[in-house]
Amino acid sequence: MKTIAIWAPVLAFLVVGGCTSAESYVKAGFNFDEVDKVAVIDVQCNVISDAAKSQIADFLGMELLKKGYTVIERAQVEALLKEHKFQATDVTSQEGAARAGRILNVPTVVVINIPNFGEEISMTAKMIDVEDAGVLWMGSGSGTTGRTLSTIFGAAAGAGAGAAVSGDDDKLLGGIAGGVLGGAAGRALSPQKAEKAQKIIKKMCKSLPYRLPGR
Repeated sequence: MKTIAIWAPVLAFLVVGGCTSAESYVKAGFNFDEVDKVAVIDVQCNVISDAAKSQIADFLGMELLKKGYTVIERAQVEALLKEHKFQATDVTSQEGAARAGRILNVPTVVVINIPNFGEEISMTAKMIDVEDAGVLWMGSGSGTTGRTLSTIFGAAAGAGAGAAVSGDDDKLLGGIAGGVLGGAAGRALSPQKAEKAQKIIKKMCKSLPYRLPGR
């Protein structure tokens, strides 16, 4: 049991060490009060389901609503683009995103790109002017969920309990390794990841100007 006594405090400390960082920029001189509608048209990520993409799009939509923008419902966006035979690959460029915005009859669209969605989550988002395909606002952010470290700690604790019965430290270390590999293999999208994604998006949107209609 001495070995687990050394591992446990260290791992417990690491589990709580997750962090979130983000930055964003706006186009100088642009009047965001003129943006009456925004459509989040695409979430580009190969490792998560369509349901998860919709959830992330909704997180960004909520931040846009807080800033005073009118957000087109995602189901309506998908239906209109599908009606016009618009493919997901068509919005990978700013020009393609602008064309989608013209189909939706909105002045601006937002696309989200998520290159990493595991233990580390990273993403970028762009608000694109439909008229000229220029970027009006761009944000990027990243964070760690602590999921892997939490899995390690749980595996270590479970392995320690088994080794205590046999009294064999070699079996303890083997149990930790096996538990870590098994935990990683079975890991799936969790509420913890959704919470971290929401925090990243919230920080990304801090610099996005409030829209004040009528000014």
